[in-house]
Amino acid sequence: MKYFIRAFGCQFNKADAERISQLLEKKGYKRSPIATRADLIVILMCSVRQKSVDKVKYQISNIRNTNKKAKIILTGCVLEADKEMFERMGVEIKKFADLERFTPITGLITIGQGCDNFCSYCVVPYTRGREKYRSQAAIVKETKHLIGKGIKEITLVAQNVNSYPNFTGLLQKITKLPGDFKVKFLTNHPKDFSDELIKEMAKNPKIIKYVHLPFQAGDNEILKKMNRHYTRQGYLKLISKIRKAMPEVGITTDIIVGFPGETEQQFAKTIEVVEKAGFKQAFVAKYSPRPGTAAFCLKDNVPLEEKKRREQALLNLIKNKNEKKKKNR
Repeated sequence: MKYFIRAFGCQFNKADAERISQLLEKKGYKRSPIATRADLIVILMCSVRQKSVDKVKYQISNIRNTNKKAKIILTGCVLEADKEMFERMGVEIKKFADLERFTPITGLITIGQGCDNFCSYCVVPYTRGREKYRSQAAIVKETKHLIGKGIKEITLVAQNVNSYPNFTGLLQKITKLPGDFKVKFLTNHPKDFSDELIKEMAKNPKIIKYVHLPFQAGDNEILKKMNRHYTRQGYLKLISKIRKAMPEVGITTDIIVGFPGETEQQFAKTIEVVEKAGFKQAFVAKYSPRPGTAAFCLKDNVPLEEKKRREQALLNLIKNKNEKKKKNR
């Protein structure tokens, strides 16, 4: 029996895919590099954006055309509103239990799952539940195992990694382990990025000087509608603190364009944040309504073509700024 597995979306899904692979191989399955030769196909999906859901639908349709006998299991972040549609496509919706007993092999360590923030556009609290975190002892044990296997880069992942209780203490325990390795972590929420964490990152040679810090929008009114719990000014102040402590730091971000009601003037404030923050890279998404979220009841009144224009404007801005930096070195 052969299986094929594919993870869409975040590093969280990629970490789960590694564990599911080990579970299946323990049951006697062998991995297939292509879906057409597999008896079982597992897809880990992300429902955060409609585009991601459409990608999974397209993938499943292709599989059904080329491999009609395979059993398809869909797991990961699946909205209740999407389940019926996928079941009509002959897909089983499943949650894999006890994955924590399997250790990832590429350095990805899931330290927790779920989210308590309830950003108005996001489905994660509804698909993953509230925040639940693993013990420090379990995480340190898993890290030791990976270091022993020769892994040089450990990546701690969670929906809001820096809201882990005493996250700085966890980093200190991990980086005190013997061995030649480095640590990074994602994704962070700005409201939980403490001065203590900045200080630890700056002084600890085993922590990679990299921060993924989504800001999503540059206008305070839009941020409030998004339920993000910070302001444009507060975000830029945090960026300034991080850069002052670690001048060499690489900062990446997530941005949403075309949130309901976002005017051209409000989008200009997002441009302003990008101009000032100096991001190494930005992952820009066009807003898409997701059933069950608070923003779903808001009128999606920014035309798609305008969302595309704003997306491209941001990508071009960041590309041009980074090219200028390279020329000036």
